[in-house]
Amino acid sequence: MLPSIIALDGPASAGKSTIGMLLAGYLNYLFFDTGNMYRAVTLAVLQRQAKVTNELIVNQIADVVKIDVMPISFNDGRQSTIMLDGNDVTWDIRSSEVDANVSQVSAYSHVRQVLTAQMREIGKRGRVIMAGRDIGTVVLPDADLKLYLIASPEERARRRHAELEARGVKRSFEDILSSIRERDHFDSHREHAPLKPADDALIVDTTGLNIEQSATKLLSVVKSFKPVSV
Repeated sequence: MLPSIIALDGPASAGKSTIGMLLAGYLNYLFFDTGNMYRAVTLAVLQRQAKVTNELIVNQIADVVKIDVMPISFNDGRQSTIMLDGNDVTWDIRSSEVDANVSQVSAYSHVRQVLTAQMREIGKRGRVIMAGRDIGTVVLPDADLKLYLIASPEERARRRHAELEARGVKRSFEDILSSIRERDHFDSHREHAPLKPADDALIVDTTGLNIEQSATKLLSVVKSFKPVSV
């Protein structure tokens, strides 16, 4: 018996999106990268030329923007189509400016509250892999299976560097590694929903594994899933 709801957590650039998407394809599950919702709010704040440090304004923007996650609409490497107020922002939310500000936006409790409610509604559909940083601890604490992906900072920086180069974006490995370490520290020490594995999560290390190997490793874990008897 396969788990109906899979929570997939882990630090930045651990491969949650790429590996999770591949795993969802193997299982024919919906893949939902919750980080895209925070990125969309961050983009909305930047588009309005508001300061991400102004919590009140950021909260107000989170209340009014309309975010939707849809199936792939273009064969351009995307994992899903992210809509913000009716506009396709799938690649806009991956910009370096959004990268630099999304941790601040996602740290606000009201923003997390608003988006968490939306995430839970999606989780209720079942047959879903929901990826983020607090899915197993906060968003879906009752998820059937909780997986926590880890990889060394250097490994994650290499993956991110390769991803950006493939899209023609020039950014040094050293800069990416520094950014990842800063993001890890910020996410792990924030007041609301700090980054950490759930007590009952299975920790899976993908250091040294490519995407396919990592997805295969997770698939093996999923297939060995046994529901807890109540």
